[in-house]
Amino acid sequence: MIQTYNKNYTYPIPQNYFLFSRHMETVVSGIRSTGKLHLGNYYGAITNFLEMQNQYRCFFFIADLHSLTTHPTPHDLQSNVRQVLVEYLAAGIDPEKATIYIQSDVIEVAELYLYLNMNAYLGELERATSFKDKVRANPDNINAGLLTYPVLMAADILLHKATKVPVGKDQEQHLEMARTFGNRFNRLYKQEYFPEPYAYNHGKQLVKIPGLDGKGKMGKSEGEANAVYLSDDAETIRKKVMKAVTDSGPTEPNQTKPDYIQNLFDIMKVVSPEDTLQHFENLYNRCEIRYGDFKKQLAADMISATAEVRERIHAISADDAYIRKVVEQGAEKAHESARSTLKDVRELIGIRKF
Repeated sequence: MIQTYNKNYTYPIPQNYFLFSRHMETVVSGIRSTGKLHLGNYYGAITNFLEMQNQYRCFFFIADLHSLTTHPTPHDLQSNVRQVLVEYLAAGIDPEKATIYIQSDVIEVAELYLYLNMNAYLGELERATSFKDKVRANPDNINAGLLTYPVLMAADILLHKATKVPVGKDQEQHLEMARTFGNRFNRLYKQEYFPEPYAYNHGKQLVKIPGLDGKGKMGKSEGEANAVYLSDDAETIRKKVMKAVTDSGPTEPNQTKPDYIQNLFDIMKVVSPEDTLQHFENLYNRCEIRYGDFKKQLAADMISATAEVRERIHAISADDAYIRKVVEQGAEKAHESARSTLKDVRELIGIRKF
């Protein structure tokens, strides 16, 4: 059971906080501030974060600097950062266990990004799959931030000397590049300073939540109708699910499901009780399924699965003092870790105050 947020939360950093936690392996993960969190974010990442925060030194940040590649308006940027922060907290990430911070609050990120850029080469950046995809999708917005996106991601990770990074398949190449940049720094300055970070999912198979449009994973970039957001009210969820793509039903027993039908069953596997899923599997295999009934049940189970988080989103959103306190103390904790790393990096490079 996820505990309700504590509006009286206060986390003064003990003087020996980082000495105490130094023996723990470090986990770093960030999410772009490009809108609300959906079921894919929750089951694919955040549920793992909730377990990690009890076992590791965790830094979970909101990547507002990364989002600047798409040029959000100042209002959208601020409101999106706030929304993601609220939903992180509502989902159960505990500021007393993990460090939750906004990327731009820790200026050392930008400084390490600069140093790493000096040893990142054009050819390797241009070969990044995500960069080539962005170029094809947005030929009029090929900015330097897109090209050096993997370097900023590496700075986020190396800043706290993380060894475990929860990432999906689409980010594994960026993580490999972070290892490359860290190892290159170590070789250049003849010091095994940065450890190698690796993908981590808390020992579980990564959960991939498909979208409602039947074309792929649930995602913010695919449009509102494709994703069920943690903040969606019950009626919105019902409408989205009832509009999901289906067909006239199977024509022979035990027929293989087309992708868009399998997607809906995959979602049910996550949000519904086992006996509910099995009931509809049996109906499908007997060619007796009625998709209207199936989608009504799926919507009801989605509503139930997100009810507690949704209630906490409303409560935390109304508590400006609590949000401000979490942001300030998260920035202080992240800054303490980052400052230690940058002190070492400057000395290794040869940047000193005389």
